[in-house]
Amino acid sequence: MANYSKAHICQCLSRVSTVRRSSTVTVAGDRRKTGAQLVEGVLSLARGLLQLGLKPGDVVAICALNSDLYLEWLLAVAYAGGITAPLNYRWSLEEAMEAVEVARPTLLVTDSMFNFWHSKLHADSIPSLRWHVSMDVPFGVKSTWTGLTTEKLTKHFEKSLATNYLWAPEGAAIICFTSGMPHVLISLFPSVLQAYLCNLLCSFYMTIGTTGRPKGVTLSHSALLVQSLAKIAIVGYGEDDVYLHTAPLCHIGGISSALAVLMAGGCHILIPKFDAGLAVGSIHQHHVTSLITVPAMMADLVSFYRKGAPEGSETVKKILNGGGALSVELITHAATIFPRAKLLSAYGMTEACSSLTFMTLYDPTNKSVRQQLQLNDVRNSNLARQPEGTCVGKPAPHVELRVCAEDYSSHIGRILTRGSHVMLGYWGQTSNKTSDLAGENWLDTGDIGQIDNHGNVWLIGRSKGRIKSGGENVYPEEVEAVLSQHPGVSGSVVVGVPDSRLGEMVVACIRVKGNWLWDDLSSNPSVSDTGNYLSGHILRCFCKEKQLTGFKVPKRFILWRRNQFPVTSTGKIRRDQVRRELMSNNMQLMISSKL
Repeated sequence: MANYSKAHICQCLSRVSTVRRSSTVTVAGDRRKTGAQLVEGVLSLARGLLQLGLKPGDVVAICALNSDLYLEWLLAVAYAGGITAPLNYRWSLEEAMEAVEVARPTLLVTDSMFNFWHSKLHADSIPSLRWHVSMDVPFGVKSTWTGLTTEKLTKHFEKSLATNYLWAPEGAAIICFTSGMPHVLISLFPSVLQAYLCNLLCSFYMTIGTTGRPKGVTLSHSALLVQSLAKIAIVGYGEDDVYLHTAPLCHIGGISSALAVLMAGGCHILIPKFDAGLAVGSIHQHHVTSLITVPAMMADLVSFYRKGAPEGSETVKKILNGGGALSVELITHAATIFPRAKLLSAYGMTEACSSLTFMTLYDPTNKSVRQQLQLNDVRNSNLARQPEGTCVGKPAPHVELRVCAEDYSSHIGRILTRGSHVMLGYWGQTSNKTSDLAGENWLDTGDIGQIDNHGNVWLIGRSKGRIKSGGENVYPEEVEAVLSQHPGVSGSVVVGVPDSRLGEMVVACIRVKGNWLWDDLSSNPSVSDTGNYLSGHILRCFCKEKQLTGFKVPKRFILWRRNQFPVTSTGKIRRDQVRRELMSNNMQLMISSKL
């Protein structure tokens, strides 16, 4: 049967080769390529892979920093019917080895920074691995590098080979790795809570996670295309866009946005990895119009500009934020630095191939920044009319969401989704994380929330981190959001520890700001009122003042004396490790508060 209607991410190449035939489409350092050159590079590499012996369905693992060659490899592997498995360059070798064992690649591609991975990953112990290709060979080492390179593959091929693109079984295109539970990219609107409901992720979607072996989320051509089209429609990418690659191409956030800009006919500015100085320089040099951020990136950009960098660029028209909430302060600074930029947020997950919902945080064509933030704060804080939690906007047009409540009397429950944007499954596994409702399969996002009468999605927390205390459900993110409003709190992690009476006791670990002192030896609030003091008593009263429900208020507060909370390689809080340390006998680094 013919494949006329089958989706393929390389279907955009014919448009690229015409719309931007003689125009620059990629800039990476001193290397520039037109649309015609990019397409020819993809086709030549695809032919080289086919001649090498790559078969439809073969997996190609890639570990490299951002570059135009990385983008070409993503497209060429798909063109040849292969499946790309990007490896996070931030991983340790042990984490990379686990991912490779799951993906079972036929070919490993590394750039000059990671060529050593081939030997370190113990290639002999991976039976599937047949070839290693160096994506780029730095000047001066060509005489010593005897292996395959991108240049060799693109120059030595038979032009008579078929040039029609191929498909892997089930239309699989990319394998992105995530933890045992779906790892969510939450971009939360900064309501009166003004806090991260999820700790900052250094990446957008793809992490090893905190439990078990990594899972390979298998995404189809259809999912990638429909999500790219959603970004074009909602964010507004177009032919005039000059897009700065701040997100790694090893993450689904970076991949989906790159494909969206490519499909829209925009130009790509590729920097190896995010650096505030390099990003600002690129924005001004190339007149960048769009980029994506996480809160840490935005904070770094703001800090760089405030330290004496050139005036903010008026060329930036759109910024899509993910990975955590932007505070009111950051939004205000961003609007000042990029006065013509529309600022949006996205909530999604790897298993859903990027964003599920979108929300506009600031629109320069509407009211002033302060007026917009005040209106949004009022809306988010009006709990009498709005659900508890934090609003993350409305679903994209093609995304179907549903809430599965635990009982018929509640409108709050697990957020489910289904549609062409959802993954094919976990690579190498027969059972997937679905929720069977009335015989219909839905993907369980792992988030708890509610959908209001206007179609807005409100998030409360993660089902995985839920604490069952005295028969009531407590979501750590909600408590952490309240605690973070206190001016003396620089960070908090809320966990549940076993308790004979409550089942689980809500405990909050607190990190204080540098100019604040922890004074838990006295429960006299008048003492703390005279200076920058914090204590369990003060924070308990603060939670009650913020109208946090009684059973959600932590029963114990712990001063965390380390510089940071334990995190994964990509910045995700390891709640399990925090809980283990609390339950262990080694409490030398922590001081427990009085009840």
